[in-house]
Amino acid sequence: MLSKGIRGAITVKDNTEESIKSATLELLSELVKENNINARNISHAIFTLTNDLNASFPTKFARIDFGWENVAMMCYHELDVPNSLEKCLRILIVVNCDEKFEPKFVYLKGAAKLRG
Repeated sequence: MLSKGIRGAITVKDNTEESIKSATLELLSELVKENNINARNISHAIFTLTNDLNASFPTKFARIDFGWENVAMMCYHELDVPNSLEKCLRILIVVNCDEKFEPKFVYLKGAAKLRG
C-alpha cells in the first residue's frame, strides 16, 4: 500500500465563517466525488488559507459535515507571495491507495487559473 496526495483549491467569496464553510464544503464534495474518497483511506489532510482568510477553520467543516472526526487535519496560512491569488483555500488530502490510483485534482472558481 502506498499514499498519494490529492490537491484542490477554490476561491472564497468573503472572509466570513459562512463563506469559508461554503467554499470548504463545495471543494471537499468535488474532491470526494472525483476521487471516490472514503474517510477510512485518508492518511491526513492539510488545509491552507491565504492571509486574508481567518474567520474560521475549514477543518471544522470537514469534521462536522463530512464526519472526518478520526482524520488527522491541520490548517495553515499560505506563503504571502506578492500578486498571488487572494482569498484562496487549498486542500491536500493524502490517501492510502494502490499504485493504480490516479488522483484527480480539483480547482474551482477563481482558483481554476492556478492550473490554466
